[in-house]
Amino acid sequence: PKVIIKARSRPICDVPEIGIGNQPIDDGNYLFTYDEMNDFLSKEPGAKEFFHPWYGSQEFIDRKPRYCLYLGHTSPSEIKQFPLVMERVKQVRAFRLGSRRQSTLKLADSPTQFQTTNIPVSQFLVIPETSSENRKYIPIGFMQPDALCSNAIRILPNATLYHFGVLTSSAHMAWMRTVAGRLEMRYRYSKDIVYNNFPWPEQNEESVARIEKTAQSILDARANYPDRSYADLYDPLFMPPDLRKAHIANDKAVWEAYGKAWPLDDEPTCVAHLMHLYQQLTADETHKEKKNK
Repeated sequence: PKVIIKARSRPICDVPEIGIGNQPIDDGNYLFTYDEMNDFLSKEPGAKEFFHPWYGSQEFIDRKPRYCLYLGHTSPSEIKQFPLVMERVKQVRAFRLGSRRQSTLKLADSPTQFQTTNIPVSQFLVIPETSSENRKYIPIGFMQPDALCSNAIRILPNATLYHFGVLTSSAHMAWMRTVAGRLEMRYRYSKDIVYNNFPWPEQNEESVARIEKTAQSILDARANYPDRSYADLYDPLFMPPDLRKAHIANDKAVWEAYGKAWPLDDEPTCVAHLMHLYQQLTADETHKEKKNK
């Protein structure tokens, strides 16, 4: 049957809501490379406490952050103690005042604040918005709240090993490849289409425990290669055998959580099953739409 996947503001299943990262609207004044940050701190070392690692899709996949001068919770009296920091604040205000957008002009009144702020207070899961179509798995992972993410990252607060295991599985990747948008040919992972419409497997104590175990094995395998980027770890030509093995075990645990036999025949079979579940989950909505017509 023909199935149309519509944008949805909240998840179709009982899982945590996903959001976007931070959007400074700062003309780059609050963002620094590692060398730029060190040069800045050589002149104003007391400002070190204001700097945080900054990740967009590329920085996360490369495991090479930039750095953000974040002043959102800093008092004006404290900021005024740092002339170079003050200069950045003034430049951001001037940039916003030069905008034609009313929302940006209004934001000029609070130049230390981002337009969009999303900073979880505990460990969170991140999914790059844009990722190479050559990878079998989008590299996703956990981050600590001292790191800040840009709006090119999807953020899942309160995520567990179970959520990580399902989202990094071949089942979720097959769904993503079918319904996601594209930038050129690269995957564009969206909240309203990909994540919010994804039919999760039914949870029970045994399946959750199995997926948590295989998800941890993926993280353990990654930890064996601290100096390698996710771009290298998930390159089909160079994926380490232990990481590949951990992913296959996780794929099996997730697929069996759907009540299906392993091995999976092929990706279309997986997508067909997920679409069937999606139809079941949206049956009431479809009935109401037909009735209203």
